Amino acid sequence: MTQIVLASASPARLALLRSAGIDPKVIVSGVDEEAVTADTPAALCLTLARAKAAVVARDLDGALVIGCDSMLELDGRAYGKPSSAEDAVARWRSMRGRSGRLLTGHCVIDTSTGREVSEVAATTVRFGTPSDDEIAAYVESGEPLKVAGAFTLDGLGGWFVDGIDGDHGNVLGISLPLLRRLFAALDVTVPSLWQRP
Repeated sequence: MTQIVLASASPARLALLRSAGIDPKVIVSGVDEEAVTADTPAALCLTLARAKAAVVARDLDGALVIGCDSMLELDGRAYGKPSSAEDAVARWRSMRGRSGRLLTGHCVIDTSTGREVSEVAATTVRFGTPSDDEIAAYVESGEPLKVAGAFTLDGLGGWFVDGIDGDHGNVLGISLPLLRRLFAALDVTVPSLWQRP
């Protein structure tokens, strides 16, 4: 069986893959995200996903390496993890009552063949209107400081998201439908990767 490697430290990505029948080995790339630039938020996500996958793939044989990077696009700007609690509060004040796009760059490298495929998934997120006190309490929980866009859909932040248009998994950090298409482009079927009891 082909080894699946997730080039990400994201607990949400790992949990989503495991719930979908794939139990990858996790190898964190160590890519300096602050050193990478691109012309658009989508290009930045894709560049980072490709860089993470490439760093991990170079030392592996016989593996499918998955690299991902997520950020929120709001007003044409890219927002990754907030740099501080104050930054998270400011972001939430600017996001409330508005919509943004959660972008996740996905890259899969087959180290057996050297083939690489990549694409960006986008999901529109409609934010609720939490009060200043609710924002302060949410930021105080620490959760928004650990995630792109300063919110989660599957945690405490879910209380403050009115809805999404698009792939739920993408907001969590990995789009299973897109990942299936990328695997297919490498002639890999998803059922061949499922962990069997």
